[in-house]
Amino acid sequence: MTDTDKQPAMTYPTPEQYETWKEEATEMDMSVSEWIQAMVEAGRKKFDAQVEPDESAQELREQRNDLNEELVHARERIEKLENQLHQSERATVVEFVEENPGATYGEIGQRLSDTVPERLQPHVDALESEELRKEGDCYYPTEGD
Repeated sequence: MTDTDKQPAMTYPTPEQYETWKEEATEMDMSVSEWIQAMVEAGRKKFDAQVEPDESAQELREQRNDLNEELVHARERIEKLENQLHQSERATVVEFVEENPGATYGEIGQRLSDTVPERLQPHVDALESEELRKEGDCYYPTEGD
C-alpha cells in the first residue's frame, strides 16, 4: 500500500491518554498510528458481550466453606487465649491474696499492675509468628503472611 492509498484521520487524546497509547504501541512494536488503527478495528469487530465468571458457583462455595472453617478456627483460638488470660489473671489474684490475707482491692490491683510484664510475655510469645509479627520493638498483625 502506498501513501496515496491511505487517508489521514485525526484524534485528540489527552496527554495522559496519548502517553498510555504510545507505551502500549511500543510494547506491541507498532507506531502510535498503527496502534490506533488496530484498536479501532478491534473495537469494530462484533463479539459476544457475554461475560464468563472467573470461578464457578461450586468453586465459590468451596472457598466460602474454607473461609468459614478458618473463621471458626480463629474464633476457637481467640476463645482459648481469652480463657488462658482469664485463668492467669484469676490465678494471680488468688495467689496474691493467699500470700497476703486481708489484702485490699487497691493492693490486688497494684499487684496486677506490677506483674503485667511477666504475665504478658507468655501470651505475646504464644501469638508471635502465628497472629503477630515483631519488627524491632513493635508488633503487627500477621495478616495471613
